[in-house]
Amino acid sequence: MKSNTNRQILVFLILTIIFSLKIIGQVWQPDNGDGTYKNPIIYADYSDPDVIRVNDDFYMVASSFNCMPGIPILHSNDLINWKIIGHVYENLPFERYNKPQHGEGSWAPSIRYHNGKFYVYFCTPKEGLFMASASDPSKTWNLVQVADVANWEDPCPIWDENGDAYLVHGKLCGCILYLHKLSGDGKKILDNGVVIFNDSKNQPTIEGPKFMKKDGYYYIIAPAGGVGAGWQTVLRSKYIYGPYQQKIVLHQGNTAINGPHQGGLVDLPSGEWWFIHFQDKEAYGRIVHLQPVKWADGWPLIGNDINNDSIGEPVTAHKKPNVSQTYPIENPQTSDEFNDDNLGLQWQWHANPQKEWFSLNANKGYLRLFANQVMTAKGDAWYAPNLLLQKFPAPLFKGITCLTFNPGSINEKAGLIIMGEAYSYICITKIENGLSISQQTGDADHCDGSPKDIDNVMTDKNLVYLKVSVDQEAKCSFYYSFDGKKYISIGDVFTAKKGKWIGAKIGIFCINPNVEKDNGYADFNWFRIE
Repeated sequence: MKSNTNRQILVFLILTIIFSLKIIGQVWQPDNGDGTYKNPIIYADYSDPDVIRVNDDFYMVASSFNCMPGIPILHSNDLINWKIIGHVYENLPFERYNKPQHGEGSWAPSIRYHNGKFYVYFCTPKEGLFMASASDPSKTWNLVQVADVANWEDPCPIWDENGDAYLVHGKLCGCILYLHKLSGDGKKILDNGVVIFNDSKNQPTIEGPKFMKKDGYYYIIAPAGGVGAGWQTVLRSKYIYGPYQQKIVLHQGNTAINGPHQGGLVDLPSGEWWFIHFQDKEAYGRIVHLQPVKWADGWPLIGNDINNDSIGEPVTAHKKPNVSQTYPIENPQTSDEFNDDNLGLQWQWHANPQKEWFSLNANKGYLRLFANQVMTAKGDAWYAPNLLLQKFPAPLFKGITCLTFNPGSINEKAGLIIMGEAYSYICITKIENGLSISQQTGDADHCDGSPKDIDNVMTDKNLVYLKVSVDQEAKCSFYYSFDGKKYISIGDVFTAKKGKWIGAKIGIFCINPNVEKDNGYADFNWFRIE
């Protein structure tokens, strides 16, 4: 009996240690492990989030803009612990997206569940309105172009109890919301639409509408006031065509959480309601917060009314949502050992991916990036479609990779990059008399069309470890090593900047800035976030 008791105690201690190490090992951990959570629930750029619940499962989508694959699908069982399970599309079916189209692509998607199917709607600025559907959100989605129009944005459908379907959306620059009748299968717009809300005095730049119905009211949950300093508005009406009453239900108040808005309301079987929204954090992107919701007089109050002004303010910590059980701690994926047949779901390219860019089979256990040509502007990374990138995952972190460089021609380079409207990277480059390790920087202004050397050292070794340390206020320091133990600082501290509508990203690359193609490549052993 004593032996069994000792074994049970030992097992308990081991599990406790493993649990503790898992929490410590996360670069950002919102689940406090004691029944509470802290905001943000995802310290990464999941812009314009929308969320639904299907039985005991929650699904979230976010904008991707020009990054591919597009519109990530995240899953959770408790609204705190999230994992990427797929994407709505691998590429956009337009040739211009084979090159970076910064700030374009998919804007502010909505996700809904109707008659056993998942639906995601989104617009691109020039190609129009799209709908994707799937029976399993982690598998392939069927993408269709619903309307070939320009300057629409932020669509969201609703299916009424009688089967009628409608779509609300905004237009570029916000301020006006439009309503259309929609075919039952969601694939066709049936009319020219009508304006259902326009109040630029009280709700300037209203956009990102999300449709729902509760207790006989149609509700449109929509942000206003702009990305950085706006607020969350709710519109309601007994009739879908209005008129709509309006109420501000969430604002910054005296908190440090600016522009708390644009997201989705979701209910729980327990009767609780919650609201997921973003906060703009510049280089870190639009990070994701979770707020409790209380209903009063037919209006949702989001967060806590700290200022006693009948408007909610965002919370920084709270008791976790009341779901059926306790779920394991989980966070969106970051590190990748490149041992699988597919890239991790955290990775995105800056344009439609091409098969000739990479291989996970050419050297098993490694990711081979081929030296794709970037002839414009002497290899300026702003024009490179084949940057393999992921979101900043926390306010403080380190990104490390190990690569073996096999160049085919002079000026070819491979390395580790911090990418935004300004960028900096540490790379190994083939030069006339050998190899060079350097830090290089550039920006979207393209003054002379080429990144500039900040510092460089000669080497005769083609296997190198590269590291970047991201500190407070997105300050990035670069290092290299030949043994993975002793790291040497190189270059200057670089302050990361956001991209076009996206946060800064971290990633890896191999490019050839020359006119002629060659067979150069780099084998990346792994990429790790610490």
